[in-house]
Amino acid sequence: MDPAALPSLSGSLVRLRPAVDGDVPLLAAIRATPEVRERWRGGEDLAAEVREDLADEGTATLVVEYEGRVAGAVQWSAEEEPDYRHAGIDIYLDPAVHGRGVGTDTVRTVARYLIGELGHHRLTIDPAADNAAAIRCYGKVGFRPVGVMRSYERGLDGTFHDGLLMDLLAEDLT
Repeated sequence: MDPAALPSLSGSLVRLRPAVDGDVPLLAAIRATPEVRERWRGGEDLAAEVREDLADEGTATLVVEYEGRVAGAVQWSAEEEPDYRHAGIDIYLDPAVHGRGVGTDTVRTVARYLIGELGHHRLTIDPAADNAAAIRCYGKVGFRPVGVMRSYERGLDGTFHDGLLMDLLAEDLT
């Protein structure tokens, strides 16, 4: 999505702003950390993959800033077919900020925007089924488990792992 068309948003802890090319090295470095790479995988050239994310017309990418520095990224994409309209969220954060409420504040801030400004009535997110910290984080915002998606994504070990589909209806947003 065109960064000029994206909003800057403020949460209680975070500032979210459109990602630009200058953010690529920092975001690639965060994606290269073992904790993030385990969940986001990727090839050998993470900088190229981040650039592809930023160029994807169907995905909006905002940089997560926490305490004045780049702490990760949050993305959303939307299904615009009126009978199935909803948006999906993805997020990755520097492990150095895990456990501080940054993820919860980021997801809540984006959810408020998607519901309040863009008019979505339903949001989805799909953490790995074994990612208890992410599942707790999303639950604090109001997301609820829908079901396990068996053998949903390939892990670094080459085998497929389960994912958990979670959704949030506008009235469930905390």
